[in-house]
Amino acid sequence: MSSLENEARTFRYSLSQRRVFRNFDPNLRSQEKSVEYVRALNAAKLDKLRFEDQFRKLMKLLLLFFFFLYSKIFARPFVGAMDGHIDAVSCMAKNPNHLKGIFSGSMDGDIRLWDLANRRTVCQFPGHQGAVRGLTVSTDGRVLVSCGTDSTVRLWNVPIPSLMESSDNEAKPLAVYVWKNAFWAVDHQWDGDLFATAGAQVDIWNHNRSQPVNSFEWGKDTAISVRFNPGEPNILATSASDRSITIYDLRLSSPARKIIMRANEDCNCYSYDARKLDEARCVHKDHVSAVMDIDYSPTGREFVTGSYDRTVRIFQYNGGHSREIYHTKRMQRVFCVKFSSDASYVISGSDDTNLRLWKAKASEQLGVLLPRERKNHEYLEAVKNRYKHLPEVKRIVRHRHLPKAIYKAASLRRIMTEAERKKDERRRAHSAPGSMPREPLRKRRILKEVE
Repeated sequence: MSSLENEARTFRYSLSQRRVFRNFDPNLRSQEKSVEYVRALNAAKLDKLRFEDQFRKLMKLLLLFFFFLYSKIFARPFVGAMDGHIDAVSCMAKNPNHLKGIFSGSMDGDIRLWDLANRRTVCQFPGHQGAVRGLTVSTDGRVLVSCGTDSTVRLWNVPIPSLMESSDNEAKPLAVYVWKNAFWAVDHQWDGDLFATAGAQVDIWNHNRSQPVNSFEWGKDTAISVRFNPGEPNILATSASDRSITIYDLRLSSPARKIIMRANEDCNCYSYDARKLDEARCVHKDHVSAVMDIDYSPTGREFVTGSYDRTVRIFQYNGGHSREIYHTKRMQRVFCVKFSSDASYVISGSDDTNLRLWKAKASEQLGVLLPRERKNHEYLEAVKNRYKHLPEVKRIVRHRHLPKAIYKAASLRRIMTEAERKKDERRRAHSAPGSMPREPLRKRRILKEVE
């Protein structure tokens, strides 16, 4: 009887979770590095798998026996689509004071406020007679500013979160300002009452005035985008159709600086230091067509891009290549992208009239994590970062599934780049020594700087 009781007690204790004390003395753990290397490999492969709540434990067990599954079942970053527009989504704006609300404007003049949690429309803002080209929200989250090709600027009252539970409401504009040219972009000043519009010229507006309080013009080309500096509210930058980037200071009566680039839809993104515009800090590659929109994460450590090649990519602020690429079969050309206010999600608007919601980290588990699960994820992430320089771990972490069209276009771009490099080497070999100095890509794309 005593032996049966001991066996039952041992079986019962083996099913319970007991704390195991480990001795981390390296002399007693001679296989520590090899064990952690295997765990790093498994962690990298787990990031490529799709985790569902009901199958998570089963998939982890199957992974130990079938390593080839990581190449068949990839992470699924797509959360859901939001449809309602009847034309292409041209611009978006997020409310700084509301986490789950986002505004979108379309080419048919329709503006909608979406609830990201429920993925539905909660309010509409009708009134524009042409395409909506720009949306922005004031820093206090109370006023929405829109502009478009109908040469009007409209101010709207943003619904308070308590009223967002009701759907299909229609708002009326607080003010309508008519101007003499079409608008292509708008952005609001941080902690201020001013906002800027881009078009045939750059106009500075006040909420309470029907005409611009100031206007800037440098050349005759159309400005297609405008952004205020969050750290310096009086500084703003624009890009124009003549491949130029211009910096303006509201405290001056004329533009401050301007650079003209050779890059014209060269599929790359360039990061600059505003204090030194003669060379780019970093060149971000991987897209195979023109980049249409960029938005930085609230953390400032990464940004998301939307491209004409029908993909969404996420880059590190100092990384030359993207860490994630998102695509679907039905998604068309991406015109606008935004990070959510908590940096957990990415929203994209495309030519197929849909907004799509993506996870900012493809392998991240949705829902509430238990303390043990959180610690396990942190440990696997630390082990993966420790061994990320090894070839096998690096190969798995960097692998991304690409559509066939993107893969072929990327291969063609590599061939063209290599042919251009060889041609440059032959030209340099048959030239006088020192007559063709080498320039990095960061400087080569800049034609000139004007002050």
